[in-house]
Formats: sequence, C-alpha cells, structure tokens
Amino acid sequence: MRTIHEVSKLAGVSVRTLHHYDAIGLLPPTKLTEAGYRLYDDTALARLQSILLFRELEFPLRTIRRILDDPSFDQDAALADQIKLLELRQEQLGRLISLACETLKTGAMPMKFDAFDKTELEQYADEVKKKWGGSAAYQEHAQRESDGNTGCPAGLMSQFAELGKLKLLNPAAPEVQAGVRDLQKFITDRFYTCTPEILAGLGEMYTADDRFRRNIDAAGGKGTAEFVRQAINAYCEK
Repeated sequence: MRTIHEVSKLAGVSVRTLHHYDAIGLLPPTKLTEAGYRLYDDTALARLQSILLFRELEFPLRTIRRILDDPSFDQDAALADQIKLLELRQEQLGRLISLACETLKTGAMPMKFDAFDKTELEQYADEVKKKWGGSAAYQEHAQRESDGNTGCPAGLMSQFAELGKLKLLNPAAPEVQAGVRDLQKFITDRFYTCTPEILAGLGEMYTADDRFRRNIDAAGGKGTAEFVRQAINAYCEK
C-alpha cells in the first residue's frame, strides 16, 4: 500500500488532483486508515496509469470514468498503448537531443527538420483515441451528449466567461458568489453532484492544472482561474 503523497510523487500527479479523482469517483483509494488517510494498492495504481493515458489523449474525466468502469475494458491493452506512446515520445525527444548536441558541438544549426516531426506519434495517438473512443462506454457518453443530456465544454466555459466579467469585484461579493452558485448548479445538472467538498477541490484544480488555467483564462480573461479559485474558497467557507 502507498500513501497519497507516495502516489503523487510516483505518478507526478498533485495530491489535489488525486483528491479530486476520489471526490468524483474516478480513483477512490483502496482503503482509509483509522485516521482517515488514503492508501492505494497496485490495482489502484494500474487504474491511475490508465487515467493518465486517457488524459494524455485529452479525454474528459467523466468519459474516462465510463471507459474504465466498462466491464469490457482491457487494462493490459491500455497499458500497452501507453507504453507505445511513451516509446514514440522518447524517440522524438532523442532526435531533438541529438540535434541540440550537434548544434552545440558545431556551433551551427544542422538542417535536420525531421527531429521536429511528430507525424508517427500523432498518428498513433489518433489510432488509440479511435480505439478507445469506440468502446461501449464512450459511445454511450457521445450519444448522451448528442441528445443534450450532458453539459458541453462550451457551456462550462460560458460560466467562467461570466465570472471573468466580475474580476474587479471582491471574490466574496454577492454578485460573484451568485456566479459560483450558478457554476456549482451547472456542474451538478450536467456532470455529477457537485458537493461543497468537490467544488473546493475543483477550485484548486483550476489553478493547479495548467490546462484548466489556460482554458479558463481564455474564456474569462487573464487571471480568471485564480479569481474563480478565490471566489469558490469564499463560497465554501460559508
């Protein structure tokens, strides 16, 4: 068994992210100690590997959960795909290192643009997306989205865009807190029940994860992610 801090260090995933994965049912700990600390066994670590693979392929967390919970999900096949992707990345990185070393040694930039070629890596990543995207779980998710039964990223981003318009106000201002309440309701209605604990975890994720921060700032303007985090903290402290 490993503690959450050991898993965080091993996988390169923040403790906040692991807390969030637990809160949404994506990666619950194997057991809790008497003091309430999370512990993870090898099965949980294998699931985390699969989660990270699908995150690399930019699958939404709710979709990843559906795929992993599908009885037909093949853990070994997913791991094999992850290994192949890592090997292709290693090869491409090796070419870049060789190019940099040659440039340093000769003092001139060699005309070797193939070092920047990611065609094979991108093609394989696309194949893996199609492979897992064809699973029953993913198809169910896609069908629900087409039926309008789940939220879409654009809808979520509109929530952040509205909050971004209030950045000059105090995060605890009534107008801002109303916006946070709307965000919580939107997540609950479209994704999963967003309890105050989950909302607080999301607030931290919005700034800790670069992808979240960039997307939220793009929707509401620079600094929106941090503003939303502060507003959520104020909301959850009530």
